[in-house]
Amino acid sequence: MKLSKLVGDRFRERPGDCVVDSHAIMIRGGYMKYVANGIFSSYMPLKRITRKIEQIIREEMDAIDGQEVQFPVVMPAALWQESGRYESIGRELVRFSDRNDSPLVLGMTHEEAAVQLVREYGQSYMKYPFMIYQIQTKFRDEARPRAGLIRVREFTMKDAYSFHTSQEDLEEYYARCFKAYERIYKRAGLPEVISVASDSGMMGGNISHEFMLLTPIGEDSIAICGECGYRANMEAAESVVRNQKDEVSQELTLVHTPDIHTIEDVCRFLGTDEKTSCKAVVYQRNSDDKYIVLFIRGDLEVNETKLTNYLGCEIYPAVITEECGLNAGYIGPYHLDGDFIVLYDRSLEGTNNLSCGANIPEYHYTGLDMERDLAEAEYHDFAKIQEGGICPHCGKPAISISRGIEVGNIFQLGTKYTKSMDMTYTDKDGSVQNPIMGCYGIGVGRLAAAVCETHHDDFGPIWPMSIAPWQVHLCAVRTDNPDIRSYADKLYEELQSRGLEVIYDDRSVSAGVMFSDADLLGVPVRAVVSPRNMKQGQVEIVSRDKSISLNVPMESAAERVQQVVSDLKKQSDI
Repeated sequence: MKLSKLVGDRFRERPGDCVVDSHAIMIRGGYMKYVANGIFSSYMPLKRITRKIEQIIREEMDAIDGQEVQFPVVMPAALWQESGRYESIGRELVRFSDRNDSPLVLGMTHEEAAVQLVREYGQSYMKYPFMIYQIQTKFRDEARPRAGLIRVREFTMKDAYSFHTSQEDLEEYYARCFKAYERIYKRAGLPEVISVASDSGMMGGNISHEFMLLTPIGEDSIAICGECGYRANMEAAESVVRNQKDEVSQELTLVHTPDIHTIEDVCRFLGTDEKTSCKAVVYQRNSDDKYIVLFIRGDLEVNETKLTNYLGCEIYPAVITEECGLNAGYIGPYHLDGDFIVLYDRSLEGTNNLSCGANIPEYHYTGLDMERDLAEAEYHDFAKIQEGGICPHCGKPAISISRGIEVGNIFQLGTKYTKSMDMTYTDKDGSVQNPIMGCYGIGVGRLAAAVCETHHDDFGPIWPMSIAPWQVHLCAVRTDNPDIRSYADKLYEELQSRGLEVIYDDRSVSAGVMFSDADLLGVPVRAVVSPRNMKQGQVEIVSRDKSISLNVPMESAAERVQQVVSDLKKQSDI
């Protein structure tokens, strides 16, 4: 490819609306163009990168007996009604009707389509196990797209679905896919990716893992134990607390707390620690606006994912009105009267001498004893794990919270979809069973952005050889010089004849512009033909990461470039 013909412009200045480096680099480097919020068009360099990522994914999925298929982007709503997700998923799912008023959806994920594809095929146990996968465009009406390709609305994703006749068989395949994912990230240039236990979310199922790239710009929070290596997404991490009870329980006492509403102000007024307070966090149920009052230790935060999983429904922060029966700022568990769902976090279990709201305007209680005053309370884990918290695995207070980008996920779905969509098979004993499913996803564009986020310098990306848009960037400085032009043209042809992927900068621009553009394209190997080098009978070969710098004879330049490319490819092999 000649750079003079490459569609797309490159810019020196960082765009003002790009908050993360990968987004800024891809806009500056002519990789993509903004179309609408969370929607981008790809220029050739990005398309070549994602095509290579897709090929790596295909090779690894094929190696674990995957069969590539393609599901439709547009699906009848009836499929999603079968699974129950048409009603349960919110506005992220795009619903519309065709000219015949038939309800349709845009695919944001394809569990329903996968079951529909193989429902008739998989009627005998002898057909199992099998896995199907696709690499397909999807659309999710994300509420807050951000950071370029890291969180978008339209995206390309590999999603795979495996079908099994036993949990043991699923677990064996799940482990194979786990290893395949590790190979994919290493081959794509991201060996830093770690796996963490996660919440299954809208996918359902009981066991799931996310593959995370730890980076300060990530929007997921990861709990990591520095002692035993435990790792989990904050949404799924168990919050472990060691409750302590004072030897003597105080009497429950009503205290006047005028114009004091927040837990911080109450504790300041009483001269107590937030750990010895009980606070109320109130939500409402989406389906009927019923109030949900959750009591939790004052220094902890509610993990809304745990709460929605427990309730089995969607919720939203409550709007507390005068008619609802709740006194905003003064809500407490003792003598709370009304038609509410009342829940207790286990951080309160067995505790005493707590402060809490009194359900009376401008009054709080002190001396609350949970066992004495609320003997019927049941406790569950609704809290977010904290920095310095207790590890659920080893029990040591060694939890640290890091940020990360999710670059893939795998789920053990169980029979959630096969049961709701009536997919069955006849087992060897003649009984009718629902197959057990696994689900495995990787966002292609997000993976490319994650590589860029990790591997770049102040001048542009440093693409790994395995996914770089080209292997060699040939720079011909002063193409107005006939000797330069003639030799560079011949070198370009010879490099291509050796099977190398070459971008050839044949433009009549200054060396500064040429090298700046080369940095923005981030190609691993650069070959420079210039008047100074030719005068010495040499070609300069440098690597984008500055680890290689050679001056080689002009007559052997193509061979030496090929050798450098080969050496870099070997370094990235796993």
